[in-house]
Amino acid sequence: MMLTRNPGAAAWQCKPQIADPKDQALVELGTELRARDYRFTTITPASHARVYKRADNGTSALRRVFGWSRPFARAELPANLIALLQEADELERDGELLRSKVRFSSLGEQLFVHSAFPTDAADSVFFGPDTYRFARTLQPAVAGITPAESFTIVDVGCGSGAGGLYAADLMRGRAEVDVILSDVNPKALRYSRINALLNEVPNVTTVLSNAFDGINDGGDLIISNPPYLVDRAARLYRHGGDNLGCDLSVRIVEQGIGRLHRGGCLFLYTGTAIIDGVDIFFAAIRPRLEMWRCNYGYEEVDPDVFGEELESAPYDRADRVAVVALTIDFPKE
Repeated sequence: MMLTRNPGAAAWQCKPQIADPKDQALVELGTELRARDYRFTTITPASHARVYKRADNGTSALRRVFGWSRPFARAELPANLIALLQEADELERDGELLRSKVRFSSLGEQLFVHSAFPTDAADSVFFGPDTYRFARTLQPAVAGITPAESFTIVDVGCGSGAGGLYAADLMRGRAEVDVILSDVNPKALRYSRINALLNEVPNVTTVLSNAFDGINDGGDLIISNPPYLVDRAARLYRHGGDNLGCDLSVRIVEQGIGRLHRGGCLFLYTGTAIIDGVDIFFAAIRPRLEMWRCNYGYEEVDPDVFGEELESAPYDRADRVAVVALTIDFPKE
């Protein structure tokens, strides 16, 4: 597929061919991995580090290189895969060995490219357990939608594009779907475009945007899995702002309500600190929900994530960090 820029806008539209040879190489690499039955489930960075310390993962070369991000000798991979990494400019030296700068992770039948381990760079594109929980909790929200003939999905803070592209796949055969993937990170948008091509999701536009600042359109399904922690390094995929990391989530809901088409659904998957039994995010958003007089559902998806954060400020006064799902819908009438 080709990536063409809309004149006068920071947006790209997927078309049947691709222009950038580096992007084309990554699409071809992902396609080749799928043809070789490659699958990989990405775990938390802490768990990944523990596995990485082992002398041998006891796994295939493809999983060692493109899943576990291990350095490798040239002879370990087929020559065409190394050539594609070079063409994509995603191959680097690691002493006497080589290393891929990208990983590929499975989500259902889809495959997604994202940043290699460790994700320390400020512009790293993350994929992990939150991605899987986001997709799982998104399923019932999508299943409950009665779509019109045309249907727009907006994924705010899309990262790898997994949420929007997974939702579009769930909608296959039910409606003609347009997908808007937005992020403040240009690298995330590049990988999102590649992932749209790799997973054959048509009608995808990517937009460089801080929350909704660069998005002109509304949506029938607005979804987001935003950063929700206070990150001292302020990495884009991790830092959720003030109020113990929930400010960005609150802003996305506030701005998203005004963009939601009548009869549409806003779905937010995020994290929240629990202090003395009080859910900080819900305490901030509940007065707004009551003012809007909308239908909403709120669910605690996992009661305890990122437990290591409790050892230092600002989470050293929290009971726990939980992940939650907020679903908002307005009836058509």
